[in-house]
Amino acid sequence: MKRDIDGIIAALTLEEKASLCSGKDFWTTKAVERLGILSWMMTDGPHGLRKQGTDSDHLGLNNSVPATCFPSGAGLAATWNRELLEDVGKALGREAKAEGVGVILGPAVNIKRSPLCGRNFEYYSEDPYLAGELAKHHIRGVQSQGVGASLKHFAVNNQESNRMVVDAVVDERSLREIYLPAFETAVKEAQPWTVMCSYNKINGSYSSENPWLLTTLLREEWGHEGIVVTDWGACDDRVAGLAAGQDLEMPGSGGLNDAEIVAAVRGGTLDEAKLDRAVRRNLELTFKVLDNRDTCARVDTGANYDHDAHYRLARKVAAESMVLLKNEAGTLPLARQARIAFIGAFARTPHHQGGGSSHINPTGMDDAFEEAVKLVGVDSRITYAPGYSLKGGDPDQALLDEAKKTAAGADVAVLFIGLTDDIESEGFDRKDMRLPAAHDALVEAMLEVQKNVVVVLSNGSPVEMPWIDRVSAVLEGYLGGQAWGGAVADLLFGYLSPSGKLAETFPRRLEDNPSFLNFPGEPKRVEYREGLYVGYRYYDAASVKPLFPFGHGLSYSSFEYSELSVDKSDIHDTETIHLSLNVKNTGSVEAKEIVQVYVGDLKASVQRPLRELKAFTKVHLAPGETRTVEFELGKRAFAYWSPVHGDWVVETGEFVLAVGASSRDLRLRAVIRIESSAEDKRVWDLNSCLGDLAGNPWAADRGLALTKQLASAFGSYEPGSPTAKMMEAMVAELPIRAIVSLSGGKIPKASMQAFLDDLNGKAR
Repeated sequence: MKRDIDGIIAALTLEEKASLCSGKDFWTTKAVERLGILSWMMTDGPHGLRKQGTDSDHLGLNNSVPATCFPSGAGLAATWNRELLEDVGKALGREAKAEGVGVILGPAVNIKRSPLCGRNFEYYSEDPYLAGELAKHHIRGVQSQGVGASLKHFAVNNQESNRMVVDAVVDERSLREIYLPAFETAVKEAQPWTVMCSYNKINGSYSSENPWLLTTLLREEWGHEGIVVTDWGACDDRVAGLAAGQDLEMPGSGGLNDAEIVAAVRGGTLDEAKLDRAVRRNLELTFKVLDNRDTCARVDTGANYDHDAHYRLARKVAAESMVLLKNEAGTLPLARQARIAFIGAFARTPHHQGGGSSHINPTGMDDAFEEAVKLVGVDSRITYAPGYSLKGGDPDQALLDEAKKTAAGADVAVLFIGLTDDIESEGFDRKDMRLPAAHDALVEAMLEVQKNVVVVLSNGSPVEMPWIDRVSAVLEGYLGGQAWGGAVADLLFGYLSPSGKLAETFPRRLEDNPSFLNFPGEPKRVEYREGLYVGYRYYDAASVKPLFPFGHGLSYSSFEYSELSVDKSDIHDTETIHLSLNVKNTGSVEAKEIVQVYVGDLKASVQRPLRELKAFTKVHLAPGETRTVEFELGKRAFAYWSPVHGDWVVETGEFVLAVGASSRDLRLRAVIRIESSAEDKRVWDLNSCLGDLAGNPWAADRGLALTKQLASAFGSYEPGSPTAKMMEAMVAELPIRAIVSLSGGKIPKASMQAFLDDLNGKAR
């Protein structure tokens, strides 16, 4: 329905305008019914609908309506499956629509800077390209159902410690290359109805009142068309936030901040046009929500949903989210006639989601033990022992003894261990990467009596595995939602082949992580001193061996990569590269493989990671089947952010394209050369070094001439001689101003200034 928004804004009183910029309560907006502006509801996500009743709160302490609980973000990302993320989004949209919810809060795409971040289970990846691609499809799925998504938490929200006051200090390149691209991709290619700004400061300014972040970058550069909503309670200075581009404060402040807006307009410190701008955006979203809600009520298109179909989808997604980390001697899949001991309380009471605002009230809950019995049949020989108490982290000797007795009589012991809500949750960061003591003790106890030990993990982020070399297999189950138990059974018994791969590096120990010395920082300040070197970018560049690398994941099948082809080997940076290769399933079972493409600049003049993920696809192959997969890489795949240019720049030179199964398992390689279109914007002065001229051919020739001139001041210059080589190495780091004194006056200062003027005028 078309509405006269200009007329509505003109008819609103100043007080009504201000009121439309904050919530009525925790989940709903305010109404101005005389003008047809009705209230609507938003609610938490991102992996399930968390609509609370009248007794609402933000911390998840009160129950919410039953909803399908899908795997949390860490698991969703491990699928590396764009289409599956879109299907999950569609399901969330249908359930939100059925409950009259206009916007669901998610997805969350903050980078996993440290494995200790308390909300890592909600976040997708340490890699911005992967996170952005998955977020884009999640949003498209949700919004295809006439329900809005809220991309969060914008931006640099990478820890829970002091999250509402901490100042995240990040250099410009790291912001642009690591912490912002996932948001950029999602905004440009999916247009979320809302973007949620984070609690923290970025380089001294709160996200909720940062005009560069909310207006210059988000709207003017990226083209965001929706509103900006605060994280709940993130508003610091409401008037400053409104002026910066913050449209909707959630939850409401009981009118206190509305009154500040009114006073600022009347006092002349806030231009009413900026208030009208926010009101317009809020009205556009309100009417979009209301129109979709009305259409749903009239036509019943998606107002109800198939609960069984959503359960089946949850089970499918959970299975694809699980990563087979280790499988020694083909221990998995399990023989269905074997004597199998399921050990660990999580086998009967799954740890299926993290704690906090994303805590879902599931419509049902699978039990891994019962689901395994269903698959194997009533004559199965599967036994069970809890092994540890769900109420405490200390080892219980009686439970350990019972578990040992149960496992000793089996052919294989499957251990269900992991983290708990009191270890990983919104609101606090983890202190270490260790499992609960009772869980590690259970593994050690099983190894005393059983040579075939399979570990199934339930956790939202990496854990240390001191026993990794002594167990037969490890299945990373992540936090798999309500169908976790059924999905585990499907994989353990080979009804499906594992197809998940890690969207994050698992370090061997916490000290190996590049953020170790700077996480979580001082009480109100954290410096991102590792810069660009987050996750695999650090481990690969520094040759630090992780426990399991980024992109790793095993299968019950095997795959052969061959015939990498690149359509052009020498291009201009405005051109696009097309590459293709063949992937063959060389095993005996139907399976899926995730093909990953990494790009590296072989000789950059600035610091760049050794390789970066720039493309991927998930391919489904029957035994013996070969399929050609194709990729397209544009300028951005080869570029770095240049603060000098204020833009993405590709340097002239050679780039390697590496294709494989993880960042450490690269099977095929090609090298291409790219010619840059970037203008050299450097300005040289007397403190510039001669070596700085190397990146510009015209300037480099003049620098070499100057080197020879300086050398001649000390005697003859014989190119290639030891003296010449020594001179060239020393001169490369010599500031131009020093040439005057070192030449003993033979090269005057006026000559050097003329040389610089010539460089700055002609080296363009």
